[in-house]
Amino acid sequence: MLGTVLLLLALAKTACPSPASVASRRAEALKKLLEVFGMEDPPAPPAHFKQPPQYMVDLFNTVANADGVTKNPDILEGNTVRSFLDKTHSEEMRFLFVLSSVAKSEKILTAELHLFRLWPRVTDGPKRHHFCQVSVYQVLEKDKPDTPGGKKLLAARLVSLQTSGWEVFAITPAVRDWTEDESSNQGLLVTVQGLGGSPLDPPPLQFASGRGHHESKKPMLVLFTDDGRRGASLPTAGFPDLKPQAPNLPAKMPVPKLGRSRSTRSLDRLQPCQRHPLSVDFEEIGWSGWIISPRGYNAFHCKGSCPFPLGENMRPTNHATVQSIINALKLSEGVSSPCCVPDKLYSINLLYFDDDENVVLKQYDDMVAGSCGCH
Repeated sequence: MLGTVLLLLALAKTACPSPASVASRRAEALKKLLEVFGMEDPPAPPAHFKQPPQYMVDLFNTVANADGVTKNPDILEGNTVRSFLDKTHSEEMRFLFVLSSVAKSEKILTAELHLFRLWPRVTDGPKRHHFCQVSVYQVLEKDKPDTPGGKKLLAARLVSLQTSGWEVFAITPAVRDWTEDESSNQGLLVTVQGLGGSPLDPPPLQFASGRGHHESKKPMLVLFTDDGRRGASLPTAGFPDLKPQAPNLPAKMPVPKLGRSRSTRSLDRLQPCQRHPLSVDFEEIGWSGWIISPRGYNAFHCKGSCPFPLGENMRPTNHATVQSIINALKLSEGVSSPCCVPDKLYSINLLYFDDDENVVLKQYDDMVAGSCGCH
């Protein structure tokens, strides 16, 4: 399907007698491409410049190379990671994350609350504590979170007072409740107590919250999900070493040349089956406003002949070998020679802003032809 989409986009750029026809073809191609990425409409770019959370940028760089191609398909849990920033902006330790962009069909795998721990307050006299207890609660009653039935404990642990940095708490049960019933989302409450739950006034430990801290330290909910989209059953394991197999990415998506001579087309058919570059440029498509990384990627495509006899370099299947023999010996009518197609596919990853300006990392299967063979 992706190859058809890219061909439609290329054809829309060629000379055509009707501008309306060009626009129609381009719109059809972009709609089909959005379907490949599991969307009906492209997200609107953020109204103002936004820096994506560093955690999401680092995660993208961990799972993908600069072109978005997956380094290892087993790094991510599921195929989607969503990040949400706190909507309360309150100095109190109350947090609210709006999850309306999570589809009902998405399977919630893991949910994490990320809080940035500030350096402890400077107090007079020697420090009496090196640790304090941090507890995270799901708020059940918005106006009565401190009543016995007003909250539910999700996570609790001792946190050091000697350093600063990120603390991560698992809150999966609460997020599953919220995605099943949106009205149940009353937010989270975080408390800081001494050892054994003794009160501390003022608490020596603080997390970055409210508006007085840099965007990179704001409280964040990270959600790992699976949207159920899976690709073909071609081999996908291992990180593809694409460079030796093909030249560098062309600057733009190749445009088919019309009116080529018969001898040129015949020469193409005589070329052995092999992989050729096919660049997808998101800026040229008009998607650079909402896609953070990559700026584009090389999908590659397969082209060439599968002549008899098929050598091992053609990577033929047993079926293709038999078909090639039947075709060469004319043992049956209507049997064509095998086709040059991808025999290994790799996934790519997109880091992008959704309609609510949340940053999403999504992995898409079967997007890059890793190698070609005769099938």
